[in-house]
Amino acid sequence: MSAENQYTIAETIKLLSDKAGIKTVCHQQHEGSPLPSVPVLEEIVTIARSIIFPGYFGNSSVNIHNLNYHIGLSVEKLFGLLTEQILAGLCFDREDNLEDAFCHKQAKELATKFIARMPHLREVLTTDVVAAYNGDPAAKSYGEVIFCYPAIRAISNYRVAHALLLLGVPLIPRIITEMAHSETGIDIHPGATIGEYFTIDHGTGVVIGETAIIGNNVKLYQGVTLGAKSFPLDEKGNPIKGIDRHPILEDEVIVYSNASILGRVTIGRGAVIGGNIWIENDVPAGAKILQKK
Repeated sequence: MSAENQYTIAETIKLLSDKAGIKTVCHQQHEGSPLPSVPVLEEIVTIARSIIFPGYFGNSSVNIHNLNYHIGLSVEKLFGLLTEQILAGLCFDREDNLEDAFCHKQAKELATKFIARMPHLREVLTTDVVAAYNGDPAAKSYGEVIFCYPAIRAISNYRVAHALLLLGVPLIPRIITEMAHSETGIDIHPGATIGEYFTIDHGTGVVIGETAIIGNNVKLYQGVTLGAKSFPLDEKGNPIKGIDRHPILEDEVIVYSNASILGRVTIGRGAVIGGNIWIENDVPAGAKILQKK
């Protein structure tokens, strides 16, 4: 390497190491604390799917006779991996001096509470599978829906992430939903509240914001946005966090492709929103909002 190249590289290293320029994008982890791992979280979601949908994911030899054995193995493995990742989430950006033993205990308790919620997760996800099957004439079986439909993949990630978020687990839920976003093109924030029998047809491009509330038996088509309008800023010009800024969809609402519903508006029970419609006001129950011919 020439002297000129060495000098250029040395100067670049100085610039890349400049504390002032790196402050926003450099993370300083406590020594010995674990970092969240996307590959491990992918494995956690796969194990969770194998428990929720036994025989479809994981060990294909699962049957009614050995179900207890296989689920026992899966739950044990899930507990270990999930405890590790919850601990990593608790340690991330930690500014306190909590004892590591306390954090380990908290991580184990949260992992246990999540596993205790898995029967309920299965019940709710079963309704989502039924809704997808009943809502699509092309679906040949529940198995096809579970295996093939991107909506079930995205919704299952969301249901897992939302359960973790309700338990107070930081960071990890957002990573889990963003994994599904990357894979399916469906972006569901883990903070959204979604009822039973929820389905997304096709799915690509759907966006559901953090404070959205969706009732039961709601169906969305591809490209639907449940988003926020411009929101208020504080005295320093920064967006004000923690306000309800996304839509409420009551039971049995249908929203067709590429519709945008923005702000804290309410779409009444049984309303139908046509494709390519922009909504920023409340819609009464039973209404049909369609494009003018």
